Amino acid sequence: MCSLAAAELLSLRNRVPVPAVRVNEAAVATAFVSERHLRIDGRAPSSFAPLSGFWRAADGWVRTHANYPHHRARLLSALGIVDTGQDRALVGTLSKELASRPALEIQETVYAAGGLAVAVVSAPAEAGPALVERRHPAQGGPRLPASASGPAQGVRVLDLTRVIAGPVATRTLALLGADVLRVDSPRLLEDADAHADTGMGKRSTLLDLSRPGDRQAFEDLLGQADVVVTGYRPGALDRHGLAPSALLARRPDLIVAQLCAWGWSGPWAERRGFDSLVQAGVGIAAIEATADGRPGVLPAQALDHGTGYLLAAAVLRALSDRHTTGGGRHLRLSLAGTASWLLHDIHPTSVRGEAHLHDPQSWLTETESPYGLLRHALSPVHYEGVPANWNRGPTRWGTDLPNWA
Repeated sequence: MCSLAAAELLSLRNRVPVPAVRVNEAAVATAFVSERHLRIDGRAPSSFAPLSGFWRAADGWVRTHANYPHHRARLLSALGIVDTGQDRALVGTLSKELASRPALEIQETVYAAGGLAVAVVSAPAEAGPALVERRHPAQGGPRLPASASGPAQGVRVLDLTRVIAGPVATRTLALLGADVLRVDSPRLLEDADAHADTGMGKRSTLLDLSRPGDRQAFEDLLGQADVVVTGYRPGALDRHGLAPSALLARRPDLIVAQLCAWGWSGPWAERRGFDSLVQAGVGIAAIEATADGRPGVLPAQALDHGTGYLLAAAVLRALSDRHTTGGGRHLRLSLAGTASWLLHDIHPTSVRGEAHLHDPQSWLTETESPYGLLRHALSPVHYEGVPANWNRGPTRWGTDLPNWA
């Protein structure tokens, strides 16, 4: 889908036939676990923290997420556990405490404290559609220049996303020629290893929107942006005047793409979430359970990666539509929507022989970066003439100036 959307936009801009599209399953399989293939000067990054994972509750199972320091602190505080700073030792304490409480009680207690824990559900749950699009009335918006070497060449993307799904989408747009600038708050740190994986081809800056100088710098960026991609909970950016309706009222030609965990309506819409938690909360963990009943996971963080490529495809299609008819677009995707699509709308097909096996080595490469020499996965997006790799590695998180290239 993403490869086709890229090829069609390139065709539209250059007024030529659509380039041939061919996606290699092995490339997709490798890219969907890009974080596992990453090596930084030969070092393999760690994935989940000791206090993240599945735990027995008094009446079932829960999944916790404590990779970020603030989520870890809130989890322990909510459960009345003294933080000794020794996670390995705290594993036993946490396990004992969780085993004494019902799963739903744990979920709601931790959520009330701003932490992350989800009760594992036993049956698949339905969510909304994977993608919702709203078209803003056409205002004769800007047409992209013709004779482009890449589908997104000349497109300016403000990247307000974190972790995996959103950064995968904007990483893909960077591969296709977009000028992508990631903007983070200096008060909300990002994992350096995660950024080394998802920051390919992009730049990264820090702005505190509560400070007048930083706010003005952001407004200057916004005034020249073509696309704004956000990955925060619904309503989290509204206090900064960044609700989609407010953005489109000021810039009717803007493409606003939003990503969240649990969907855009219902009691869970405003909750924090990650791929692993959504898998637990929609029934995937129960489906993937082992013979002894322990919840399991998909072989990849497929909700994150899948939603990332769907988001990139949606932005590319919106750029094509705007180029043709004008007007902005408002796009909404969620991890839960992608999960529902996987659970209810995709029919499995049989695998012949060893077609499911692949050698990832053909889809890995090395790129120099400020973090060191990166061995990383190549993008699975492919059409005739697509760039084989990003034009540069990631810059260090938060070190670039708030300017367009």
